[in-house]
Order: sequence, then structure tokens, then C-alpha cells
Amino acid sequence: MAEKKSLGYEFSKGIIKENPVLRLVLGTCPTLATSVSVTNSIGMGIAATLVLMCSNVVISLLRKVIPSKIRIPAYIVVIASFVTIVQMLVKAFVPALNDALGVYLPLIVVNCIILGRAEAFAGKNSVPASFLDGLGMGIGFTVALVIMATIRETIGSGTFMDGISSLTAVVAPNATWNGFHFWETPVAILTMAPGGFLVFGFVMAAANKLAESKGKPAAQLNGCQGCPMAHSCAIANTEASCDAKAKEEEKEASES
Repeated sequence: MAEKKSLGYEFSKGIIKENPVLRLVLGTCPTLATSVSVTNSIGMGIAATLVLMCSNVVISLLRKVIPSKIRIPAYIVVIASFVTIVQMLVKAFVPALNDALGVYLPLIVVNCIILGRAEAFAGKNSVPASFLDGLGMGIGFTVALVIMATIRETIGSGTFMDGISSLTAVVAPNATWNGFHFWETPVAILTMAPGGFLVFGFVMAAANKLAESKGKPAAQLNGCQGCPMAHSCAIANTEASCDAKAKEEEKEASES
């Protein structure tokens, strides 16, 4: 029973308690860029979730084999492999989504949510727990994207789920429904970068208010310290600093 409860927690935490966007404040770049429409958000969320689940499973399987010193490059290779597979599938079956997401689809490779879960969780835990962690975090990422996209698309474009037929065509080729269209004079600024930051701020404020009402701390921006990769970055920066200092001392010694 304890194991089942533990696995259930690993799945559910990423949806609400440790939502990667609204609680951990990770992956804000693809969040702001792809949350212009609900269709794009769902597509990005599904793609990221698939990569999260697959990479977490493989990294968990190899966690005792990958040497500690090269684990980050190894994680990136694993993640990049699955991103390439997902991108090829999207190009083959949902080309309209591939065109809409553009460069942000291959940039899943450097999404800090995925690399962060590999470093903070999959590299230290069992395969079932890592799979559920990836699934929960992926769903949480998708939920945050859809919430923001609903606000931005509805008010900013006057539509809801516009172009959804490009996604549903994979399972229902004959579907004709293509979303709702409300009005012709939307607030266009919400589809632009300033509108994205504005909506993100309001959604974050609402999430913090909800968390505080339940006695939980608000999400905080702690700079690099809030990133799961902070420890690895600190080690790398320290080593680089030491190497630079040693070279400088050797140069001074040779000149003297």
C-alpha cells in the first residue's frame, strides 16, 4: 500500500503541488511562446509529455551505468533522441502543428523542465516512479499552457481551439469541427509578447493566492537556486573558475 501511495504522489505532485510552470517557475520561454492558442498548447504539451516520460524511463534504467562526471551530456543525448523522434512523428502526422510550433518543438531538448526532472528525479529513482513523475509533470505543464492559452486566445483572438482539426485529424480524419469563433474585434495585444507576460503574471498571482489559502508557500523566483540544475552548474562554474585562475597564474609565472 505504501508503494502505491508513493507512486500516486509522484504522479499527482506535478499537476498541482509542484506544477513546473506555476509552482516551480520552469519552462517559461515555451510557455509564453506557444500559449497563443489552445491547439498549439495542447500539441506542445503532448510532445513535451512524451519526451518527459520516455527520457525519464531510459535515464532511470541507465542511472547506475552512466558515470557521474558525464551524466549531463548523457541526459542531453537521451532527451535529444526522443525529441527527434517526436518531431519526426509530428512532421509526418500533424504538419500544421509542426509549422505552428516552429523552432520551439526542437527546442524541447533544452527545456529546463525535462533536463531538470532527469537530474533531480529520474537519475535517482526507480523506473515506475520516474515514468509517473514524467507523466505528472507533463500533464501539469500542459494544464498551465492551456489555462494561459484559453485566456490569450479567447480575448486576444476572439476564438477558442481554432485549428483543432489539425490535431484531431490524427484519430478522426473526417472531423470538420474547427473550434469556436466569438467576435471580430479582439484585444490583439494578448497575442503578443507583452500580453503573454501580463497573462502569466495574473495566472501566477492566482496560483499563489490559491496556494496561500491552503497554507502553502507562494512560488518564488530564486534565480539559479530555484533550478534543479543549480548544483551541477555550480560545480561546472567552480571548475571553470579554477582552470581560469590556474592559467592566469601560469601566465604570470612565465612572464616573470
